[in-house]
Amino acid sequence: MTTQHHDPHRLASAEVVVGTDSSEAADLAVRWAAETASQRGRRLRIVHGLDLAAAGSVYGIYDVIMPPVIDAIRREGADMLRRACRMAHQVDPDLIVETELSEANPAHLLIELSEAAHLVAIGTAGSGGTLSYLGSTLLAVVSHGRGAIVVVRDTGAEQRTRRVGPVVLGADGGPVNAGAVGAAFAEASERRTRLVAVHAWSDLDFGRFTGLPYAVCHHDAETAGQAILTEQLTGWQEKYPDVQVIRKVYLSGPRQALREWSRSAQLLVVGSRGRGGFRGLLLGSTTDELVQTAHCPVMVVRPQ
Repeated sequence: MTTQHHDPHRLASAEVVVGTDSSEAADLAVRWAAETASQRGRRLRIVHGLDLAAAGSVYGIYDVIMPPVIDAIRREGADMLRRACRMAHQVDPDLIVETELSEANPAHLLIELSEAAHLVAIGTAGSGGTLSYLGSTLLAVVSHGRGAIVVVRDTGAEQRTRRVGPVVLGADGGPVNAGAVGAAFAEASERRTRLVAVHAWSDLDFGRFTGLPYAVCHHDAETAGQAILTEQLTGWQEKYPDVQVIRKVYLSGPRQALREWSRSAQLLVVGSRGRGGFRGLLLGSTTDELVQTAHCPVMVVRPQ
């Protein structure tokens, strides 16, 4: 179990970091990050990556080198940051906000900052069939960022984010999920709310393939699932005695179960890889789908 002393993301100096590009989805992420930083007494760092190398491929190396073009790109980026800063101070006028305008690629910038950040927030809009629809920056940051990456999705609903309801943990029982378990307990404690630990025995329709009656399958899966949750939650409940834990085991369908819980949750916490934890996979399939379809912000926690 990682202690706060050895975890850079839990240090008092660790900032809440959020990227902005002045889109509606980014604005939502800025407000969410400002609320989080304000409630936790942390500094907020709002960043924007100019990605001048990519601009060079669009405008031509010669044009980008010219000062007027570079100046225009920088002015636009600075305007984005000033606007985001005003938005953060609307949430909390006393919030300490720092801004960073970088020539770097936005994904590289956020990944680098994630090494020491309390968390990194990034906004996205809509839903699609693959993460590539949501943008290469999002895919890169969620796949390669360190610590906790929170995807704040603009669902188009009137209540875009909520500060009530449980923290919901997707507990797959795999060894790479330990970071997500710890983060979920910490978030529930910070938010003074209960934690719902959700485990689905299989991604498949279990009873359909075994040929056994549903009641038999469900009983066996319930018993095994509860044992997995007990093992995975051991130690954390002692560390966070203030957190009430509700355990939910399903026969199958982790995506559906977690998506349904996200309708009432204020945060959904998942690991970055699936049950097998295959290093060749950027994200587990459940995480991949949830960052696109969940009804609340999704915190993706990579193994340390």
